[in-house]
Amino acid sequence: MSKANKFLSITSCLIMLTGVLYAQEEEKKPSTTPTTGQVIDRIVAKVNNYILLESDVQKTYLEAISNSQQGFEAPSRCDIFESLLINKLMVAKAEIDSVSVSDAEVMLQADQRFSMIMSQFGGDESTLVEVYGKTSDQLKAEINDALREQMIVQRMQGKITEGLSVSPAEVRRFFNSIHRDSLPFFSAEVTVGQIVRKPEVNEKAKTEVANFLSGLKKQIMDGTSDFATLAKEYSQDPGSAIQGGELGFFRRGELAPEYEATSLGLKPGEVSDPVETVFGFHMIQLLERRGNTFNTRHILIKPVPSEDDIKKTERYLDSLRTVILDKKIDFAKAAKEYSEDRDTSDNGGFFADQGSGSNRLTLRTLEDPVLYFTIDSMQVGGITTPMRFEDPREGTKVRILYYKDRYPAHRANLNDDFEKLKAATRRKKEDDILSRWFLTAKEDVFIDIDPAYDRCNVLQDN
Repeated sequence: MSKANKFLSITSCLIMLTGVLYAQEEEKKPSTTPTTGQVIDRIVAKVNNYILLESDVQKTYLEAISNSQQGFEAPSRCDIFESLLINKLMVAKAEIDSVSVSDAEVMLQADQRFSMIMSQFGGDESTLVEVYGKTSDQLKAEINDALREQMIVQRMQGKITEGLSVSPAEVRRFFNSIHRDSLPFFSAEVTVGQIVRKPEVNEKAKTEVANFLSGLKKQIMDGTSDFATLAKEYSQDPGSAIQGGELGFFRRGELAPEYEATSLGLKPGEVSDPVETVFGFHMIQLLERRGNTFNTRHILIKPVPSEDDIKKTERYLDSLRTVILDKKIDFAKAAKEYSEDRDTSDNGGFFADQGSGSNRLTLRTLEDPVLYFTIDSMQVGGITTPMRFEDPREGTKVRILYYKDRYPAHRANLNDDFEKLKAATRRKKEDDILSRWFLTAKEDVFIDIDPAYDRCNVLQDN
């Protein structure tokens, strides 16, 4: 098998880096393998100053096996090792080629990921320590490091494969190159869309929140309390609350416009009046400005919609549902115009597979169990009545679901699976480009591989 065919796509192998964020383990813990039992963690490869641990390979291998797409061959341990080694090579080459990511870019995503983790524990750091065996500072630092490597790898991959495109003819050639007995078999799939609305909070609730924050500001100005203490006690942003509300440095355009405008209008140390953004009400303190970046801390309070606010949103969506069912507007057009879910609205409201971009998903890829069981009980073409659900970041929302189509289990073909095959064709082209890049790039760095992985032959030219 050629090196090009052995390569996993770099994007696919980043599952290890994502997994680090949600399944942290002690780096020096013994790890287990399916064939050899326990092994002591050790360095299995080094690229310049960047190391690859046995535990990295093991965790990524197990993740890849459990998440391998039905119908496609699961990667081997050598495939995983090679892909992770290429990651380290890309990071090392990025340093040589001056390809980098800013601290603000990393921090923004790290804060978002950390907030997601903290929200699962209700912002309780003691529970976080119990589950992960790490303090919030330790976990956040690991998330930051993992994301920095992930983003550098993605940036290098983009640079290496810049201008790559895939034509329909190439997809057909790729499909025809696969022996018919080797074509993958896909399980049943569905196409599902949603239109989401966030209840608009009544003015009374907003005023109460603004007044509460003004009271906290008075405590700070009177010297009876300090900003960091109040942020830890009251802020509903779990990612920053345990840091005393500090967000770290961001560039212009990276935070909510209202938040940024208020922050940049403050003097260092000054505390703002309450300001409203899509996330809620903030009280902001500017800590420092460095050129085009600024560091702030904030206390976030989210006004809670009343039952009447939620029912008003339900009535709105129920009316929209009627208009769609009466065929006065297409569902996709309605989703683009009226849905407040940014992840799906631009796609006509439809959920999409992250790997291929296809709107066709297996039911197991619908991660929300409520969503899974709702669709499983619907008829194709049906639209639900408004349903409430909880967004971990923004609270109660309301949505209607559209079960557009169902596709029976089948062997891959061009008509039904063009988007999947196009994604596979693109990955193959990327692998070929990366293979050629690897042959020259490996000469620019020092690579040392543990003898246990010599059998993988990753440094051979073919």
